[in-house]
Amino acid sequence: MNKFYLISLLIVLCFSCNKPVSFSIEKETENILKLHHAQREYHFNKDSIAFANQLSKNFVSVNKGEISNPTKEATISRYNNYFSSVEFVKWDDVSEPIVRFSDDGSLAYTIVDKVVRVAYKNENDSLVESETHFAWTAIYKKYDNDWKIDHVASTDKPSIIGSIDN
Repeated sequence: MNKFYLISLLIVLCFSCNKPVSFSIEKETENILKLHHAQREYHFNKDSIAFANQLSKNFVSVNKGEISNPTKEATISRYNNYFSSVEFVKWDDVSEPIVRFSDDGSLAYTIVDKVVRVAYKNENDSLVESETHFAWTAIYKKYDNDWKIDHVASTDKPSIIGSIDN
């Protein structure tokens, strides 16, 4: 009788360990892209709080050769400063982001190619436009059925357009 229970337990364990996780790639891609496209709205509306709410508590940033783990409050402060110093002219994808998922659907990443143009006043109080071509990878993790950004690694190619005051 003991052998029967052991064999039954072994069979149950084998099948439970090999059970594939199913998720809808189309639905989850739509969810990730919805978050991605909302970031444009957050920039134009200067909503640093909504922007910071997309980040997980474990968020790690790789930018300009530095690795950081900013708090939500630090992120909100940083984006408040940034948003208040510029007017967004353009925040557009060069191409649709690439979205990929882990096999179990708990992680996703986007590869983004974006051009951002802002207008701001320089030290001479002249209105200047600056355009930057960004590329980044964002890693999303699912927390209680909600996607949050766990990590972003970003790079850019800045180019000053010039004064728009004459």
